[in-house]
Amino acid sequence: MKYGFIGTGNMGGALARAVAKENAKDVLLYDKAMEKARTLAAETGAAAADFDALVKESDYIFIGVKPYLVAQVLGKVKEALRGNKPVIVSMAAGISVAELSEMIDLPIIRILPNTPVAVGKGLTLAAKNELVTEEMTSVFLRAMAPAGEMMWMDESIFDGAGTVASCGPAFAYMFMEALADGGVYCGVPRDKAMQCAAQMVIGAGEMLKQSGMHPGALKDAVCSPGGSTIEGVRTLEENAFRAGVTQAVINAFQKMTGK
Repeated sequence: MKYGFIGTGNMGGALARAVAKENAKDVLLYDKAMEKARTLAAETGAAAADFDALVKESDYIFIGVKPYLVAQVLGKVKEALRGNKPVIVSMAAGISVAELSEMIDLPIIRILPNTPVAVGKGLTLAAKNELVTEEMTSVFLRAMAPAGEMMWMDESIFDGAGTVASCGPAFAYMFMEALADGGVYCGVPRDKAMQCAAQMVIGAGEMLKQSGMHPGALKDAVCSPGGSTIEGVRTLEENAFRAGVTQAVINAFQKMTGK
């Protein structure tokens, strides 16, 4: 199987790195700025390719361009097809499977990955059209396994969940930076403070997933009566921490969908 990537920016590049971990010789890279594709190819062991060659040779074509360019790129893909029928994998936010199916008559998988796919800890939301067979799905899942977790999801909630999953890392990085700043203020060296913040978030997330408990209950378990943690929680509440995070998700969702 060949996996072609059209667009090797932040998200396309992150996903290409993940797929190339176990399939480097089968990964083809194209970017309008070909130097970017060649640099990524050198880094991952994949191959840079021109547009037509990538389309002709690929069994799965990942579309990693801005949403407003998707229709134009798929039009070029149609022109370059030579009887082959690759699976189109679109990572463009806000464009549904139905809309993609109107642009090109091929098996289509719509995904919304987040940048941690580059280190094998990502979450990728996915939906597909009726032309995608079980075999196509199986091959796709194997190729995507190095990226992290895959979650098939009804498109009615796709954009809302995608806002949490794909925009969330930026919010989490801000939170970790702020935690580390607090640690530095308290006398902890910057590198140690960052390590503490990062591992804490990893551990807390895994505990939430594995325990099945409500995050509020897990928070309560850390807060001793009259203790330092509840003092910190009170401070966050005074500064509208939860309201600010919730509003950030809502605003990002509205920006993504135009709703």
